[in-house]
Amino acid sequence: MDRLANTVRPYAWGSTTAIPELLGVEPTGAPQAELWMGAHPGAPSRIDRGAGPVSLAEAIDAAPDAELGEATVRAFGPRLPFLLKLLAAGSPLSLQVHPDLTQAKEGFADEERRGVPRDAAHRNYKDANHKPELICALTPFDGLCGFRHPDRAADLLEGLGVDDLKPYVDILRASPEESALREVLTAVLTAEHDAIAGTVERAAAAADRLGAQAGEYADDYAAYAAIAHHYPGDPGVIAAMLLNHVRLQPGEALFLGAGIPHAYLSGLGVELMANSDNVLRCGLTPKHVDVPELLCIVRFEAGDPGVLRPEAVDGEEVYETPIDEFRLSRFALAPGAAPRPLDSRTPQVLLCTAGTVQLAGDATPGLTLAPGESAFAPAGERITAAGDGTLFRATVVA
Repeated sequence: MDRLANTVRPYAWGSTTAIPELLGVEPTGAPQAELWMGAHPGAPSRIDRGAGPVSLAEAIDAAPDAELGEATVRAFGPRLPFLLKLLAAGSPLSLQVHPDLTQAKEGFADEERRGVPRDAAHRNYKDANHKPELICALTPFDGLCGFRHPDRAADLLEGLGVDDLKPYVDILRASPEESALREVLTAVLTAEHDAIAGTVERAAAAADRLGAQAGEYADDYAAYAAIAHHYPGDPGVIAAMLLNHVRLQPGEALFLGAGIPHAYLSGLGVELMANSDNVLRCGLTPKHVDVPELLCIVRFEAGDPGVLRPEAVDGEEVYETPIDEFRLSRFALAPGAAPRPLDSRTPQVLLCTAGTVQLAGDATPGLTLAPGESAFAPAGERITAAGDGTLFRATVVA
């Protein structure tokens, strides 16, 4: 078991205060968007086993079977298949989707074959892996997830009273679900720049007004007005209005599978994802938007966003998802209670988010974790957790 030294990613959308407050340190004034815990090559965690600091990625490369366990290596290869993060959104992230595993493999192979540099701004596929992800709120957390039913999206757009939106309303009311959502999203993302920027400006002004009034969509309008404040004139603002606005309470979570358009708007959460950088953007960003490729990836299906609440399994609160690369669970530890066993034949990353947690292992000295601190446990190590606090556990289903 190793204490992890982790890197903060200073993306522009990050909160300047949320992660420092959790860690109990002074803010720097700069955005602190994500704290990464894992072996992702972009910012691997560091460990020290007595011979000096090394990255967790280097330790796994040197002995994958010992660190990950044979089952994990057999299922996913000699790499940690997940990345755990603290995510702190101070402003909206880009509206985006992720490919499924087949799409990722084919897209990556195609761009490699065409010689597209991996660091090119217009590159879509950074690797050959999919990127399902789970976000669990630590504070009230706002996001967008999946398409509204076309009738509901039409009601919301019509309520703005903006004439430019009437053609979209008519399509949403008259066409079958999949074709309606596809046609409207395509029209928004391919519209002439000045025309759509004017539409966004008028829609944003109406949303700002209606968000301050009582009404069925008041909270939604207020959220879209806030998005437009950060991204004036961006067609992604109209695209966002096609999606479900979701407000998570602490402990609630969302699972984002392949092809589901989504964006995080504000709040602090624990995010767990497959180890990939594959993102196709739909808007709310100055970065490249490849509309034809995007339309091949998006699943044009309306539905409830599916807020997850943990299920208790022998004292462990588990967030059930349909994939095997990761499993997120949570322990609420109480003083004086018997230590919780955390045995696993797969690797674990353990993160304290509140209080104090004491970890004891059979092969290493014990560790005490404060909020925002984390540890890596190799496959097969028997560990117990005790204390007065909240502990998140990321493992592999293998």
